[in-house]
Amino acid sequence: MMKATWNNQTLAESNDTIVIENNHYFPAASINKEFFQASDKHTTCPWKGEASYYTLEVDGQKNEDAAWYYPNPKDAAQEIRDYVAFWKGVKVG
Repeated sequence: MMKATWNNQTLAESNDTIVIENNHYFPAASINKEFFQASDKHTTCPWKGEASYYTLEVDGQKNEDAAWYYPNPKDAAQEIRDYVAFWKGVKVG
């Protein structure tokens, strides 16, 4: 079971993560939506497409743009459509 935690809270937990470029992507259904706020940030990966971001908020503390996902990935990355990955101090393990 893979788990993503930050600020002593579980953000996501799943046996079905997909690992791409050393990042665990969690299925959308496995995230605890109460901690996620949509962000206006977007970045582009040459082979995955445009990523959208979430800001995390736990116990009044914010972690800006600490989670990302691909709502409309390119063909090569269809398997991670809407899966969520983490960085910026989020522990995944």
